[in-house]
Amino acid sequence: MPHHLTQNFFQLFGLPERFQLDREQLDRAYRQMQASVHPDRFVNAGETERRVSMQQSTQANEAYQTLKNPIRRAAYLLLQRGVDPQFETNTAMPTDFLVQQMEWREAIEEASEAADAIELDRLSSRLGAELKRMYAQIGGQIDDQENFPGAAETVRKLMFLEKVGEELGEAMEALES
Repeated sequence: MPHHLTQNFFQLFGLPERFQLDREQLDRAYRQMQASVHPDRFVNAGETERRVSMQQSTQANEAYQTLKNPIRRAAYLLLQRGVDPQFETNTAMPTDFLVQQMEWREAIEEASEAADAIELDRLSSRLGAELKRMYAQIGGQIDDQENFPGAAETVRKLMFLEKVGEELGEAMEALES
C-alpha cells in the first residue's frame, strides 16, 4: 500500500482527523502499513525501492508515535490547523494553575520524604483523573468547539502535568528501590 510522504498522519492511516481516536484502529493500521513497507520486504529490490520503503517506514513510525501520544496528537492537530501551541515561547499560565502545580510538587516532595507510598499512590490516582479530565477537555476543544487557542493552552497545561507525573513516577520508584 504505497503512500505519499506528504500525506498527513491521519490520512496515512485512514483515520478521521480528530483528537478522539480509536487506539485499536490506529494500532491495526500501523501494523498493516509496517508489514507492507518494512525494509526487510525490499532486500532484493532496487536501490530506489529500498530507499522509498525506508522513508515510508520512517514516516509510518513518526506518524504512529505522534498519534498515539495524546499531547503530541493534539499539538499536531493544532499545527495542521495553523495554530502554533508555542511550547517554547508561551509559558504564561493562569495563576491558579501555577499554584496547583506548586501544590502537586510539594505534596510529592512531602510524601517522598516521609516514604509514604500510600500517599504517592493517592497522588498518582488524582493526577491520572486530572489528566483524563484534561484529555476529554482538549478533545472537546479540538473536535467539537474548534477552540484552537483554548486547546493550545490546554496542551501547554498537559505538558506541565506530564512533568509532575514524571516526578511522581521517580518518587515512587525511589521508594521501591
